[in-house]
Amino acid sequence: MNPFDLLPGGTPALLAAVVSVFILAGVVKGVVGLGLPTISMAMLALVMAPAQAAALLIVPSLITNLWQARPWPTLPAVLRRIAGMQAGICAGTIAAALWLGAPSGQWAGVCLGVALVAYAAWGLFGSPPRAPTRHEGWLGAAVGAVTGVVTAATGVFVIPAVPYLQALNLGKDALIQAMGISFTVSTVALAAGLWFNGGYTPEAAGASVLMLLPALIGMALGQWLRARLSARTFKLCFMISLALLGAYQVARGLAP
Repeated sequence: MNPFDLLPGGTPALLAAVVSVFILAGVVKGVVGLGLPTISMAMLALVMAPAQAAALLIVPSLITNLWQARPWPTLPAVLRRIAGMQAGICAGTIAAALWLGAPSGQWAGVCLGVALVAYAAWGLFGSPPRAPTRHEGWLGAAVGAVTGVVTAATGVFVIPAVPYLQALNLGKDALIQAMGISFTVSTVALAAGLWFNGGYTPEAAGASVLMLLPALIGMALGQWLRARLSARTFKLCFMISLALLGAYQVARGLAP
């Protein structure tokens, strides 16, 4: 069976649009270190159901985030610090997937839009406080559970995970690695949730594998651009664009 049966209509124009989205999402991740699933979901949801968009991003997100989770020698120490959060992500994602079902319908678009606006607002104005070390166990688990619910409902797993990881004061390299770990766990949990709801079929997996190459090309281009562009300016444009896309998703979902 053609793996692109996942794409509604399966037209060459749609295929070209999806490939372009993953290249763009890879560029964003290459420049700022995150954003591949966020930008993918934001733009793919304009042309397909959120559950289909989420299924497409599984393999590109998993491979790029595993790469980001390196270097392996420091992995155990960072993982110990955020283990409770990862357990919460798994529990929250699976429980919400079984409760809510696969993201679908106009409310899935509205939830995605709200998540994008919240993420953009945090990126533009947020300054997370320090997380008290003595509370990291239960606080990490709670943040992970909320992140899991948001992941199951929208396919986006950066809120509130990334602000919390920043609040841990891990240091630049450890923060990048912690985000890679968290995004990898969220991707696997999202795939499991979609599978439980029948949304991650062999055909969907095949289409997702084919999207890995465009994402990697985009990441390589983004890393090349990072040395030549102001990361701050790029991030500002990125967040404003996400806010506009999110507002559009909310308006479209609420329109009569």
